[in-house]
Amino acid sequence: MTPRDLVGYRVVAVHAHPDDEAITTGGSLFDLARRGADVLVVTCTLGEEGEVIGEPFAHLTNDHADQLGGFRIAELTRALGILGVRGHFLGGAGRFRDSGMVGSPAYGNPRAFVNSGAEAVELLTRVLAAERPHLLITYGPDGGYGHPDHIRAHEIAHAAAQLVHVPRILWTVSDLAETTEGVESITQVPTGWGLPDEAYLANAGVEEHDLAIDLDDAALAAKREAMRAHATQIWFADGSVSATNPQAAWGQGRHPVWALSNLLAQPLLSREHYQLGAGDLPGADLLGGPGLLDGIDRDRLEVKP
Repeated sequence: MTPRDLVGYRVVAVHAHPDDEAITTGGSLFDLARRGADVLVVTCTLGEEGEVIGEPFAHLTNDHADQLGGFRIAELTRALGILGVRGHFLGGAGRFRDSGMVGSPAYGNPRAFVNSGAEAVELLTRVLAAERPHLLITYGPDGGYGHPDHIRAHEIAHAAAQLVHVPRILWTVSDLAETTEGVESITQVPTGWGLPDEAYLANAGVEEHDLAIDLDDAALAAKREAMRAHATQIWFADGSVSATNPQAAWGQGRHPVWALSNLLAQPLLSREHYQLGAGDLPGADLLGGPGLLDGIDRDRLEVKP
């Protein structure tokens, strides 16, 4: 039976697009919630600039109907339900638009999240003031792999935390060694897919981390299903089909195989990694290593009325 040892703790995770919460932190968020923590995922855009996997909804993209953002609200809602956490769009759904990559037309849109200025900081500050989280999760200064919206999420998270005290900030990261080992263990790549090269892995990976969270079977299964809920963005090579993607793909390896719209096969690892962004962590001599909330006094913070 899972202990309810985190009742009274509050966690806010600040993510850039729908699906980031599941891909990078899904197992951790599920575990926190099932152990009693109150977990809120703040999503900053609708991911309107994303591509679409599968033909049935291929024309929702920004160069056709430009309806992908609304569709992804439903995907995110289902994913958050699987993880057992609450959700909130920064400023309301659609307030800030996916910025795309540097140099794209989307990047110069006045509504793009990269152009959110002081308003985004103020909006997130209000959320933190209401939630009074013990832990804030976001990305590192490079956004994990350089996406402008991830970098902006990092910026506003730290700016808001300067105004509302948060005992600990953690950055979700990809461990380069473990990811590389996982990729190398893939023995069958689906037809039409490829494998990421060293440069791709290095761009998204780190060589050092401060915290590794082992996911048990339930947490890994929840993460997998939450990722699968983002069907326009994520394709699992396990033979499954859906209304979004009726085509089956088959892959094989030590870990489950999945891909984004770039169709580069990746392993679904059973550990999630973090770097310390602010605050401190207890010593690693704790049984099994420190947890996300270990060392934080749950009674130290009061939720303001």
